[in-house]
Amino acid sequence: MPIRVIVGEDHYLVREGLRQLIEAEPDIEAVAYCDNLHALETATDEASPDVVVTDIRMPPLGSDEGIRFATWAREAHPGLGVVVLSQYAYAEYALRLFEGGASRRAYLLKDRIADAGQLASAIREVAGGGTAVDPEIVESLVSARIRAKRSPLADLTPRELEVVSLVAEGKSNASIADAMFLTKRAVEKHINAIFAKLNLPDDSVQSRRVAVTLLYLSDGSDVPDAHGLGGALGHTGA
Repeated sequence: MPIRVIVGEDHYLVREGLRQLIEAEPDIEAVAYCDNLHALETATDEASPDVVVTDIRMPPLGSDEGIRFATWAREAHPGLGVVVLSQYAYAEYALRLFEGGASRRAYLLKDRIADAGQLASAIREVAGGGTAVDPEIVESLVSARIRAKRSPLADLTPRELEVVSLVAEGKSNASIADAMFLTKRAVEKHINAIFAKLNLPDDSVQSRRVAVTLLYLSDGSDVPDAHGLGGALGHTGA
């Protein structure tokens, strides 16, 4: 019997390209095509496919629907294989996809799925309980792990990291104190400890706050509000 596949992709041309790739494989059969997350979940419940191939982003929000589908499917359909397609090699998405286990999961880049039957190979792999990961995704994951191990921020306490995140948002010491329910003096002690642990040069407080902000952003942490760097330049006291 052929491997029964549902495709989740909201862009017509990409969906047609996937249709052609799948129809060229005699052992793979597409049983449904969906253009949003709700339709994909409904079709999966009704058709009980062997594998779902889904874009990482689709309506309703166009953010991380493919990852959310894979998370839902792990509970709702534990035997289902899921192949996630992405335009970019985001380590964060890959980690979320595999956090419950790599079995029956694949993460491929869209620009290479037509090369030498990569998509068909991934479909067969996850249908059999295996895993498939684009080499560029692997490189991104390794780089993220190395970066995390080498990060100067790794030496900071959770409390100090919280202070750093608020500095990166451009908050003044007084605002940080209010947000963390601390005295302004306690915040100053935390910031001085952070400067020391990060071996920042004994420059102006303003320059060192900018340096902390840049370290926080380059470390891959959440991007602060739009005023972030500009705010950090100007707020050092009350």
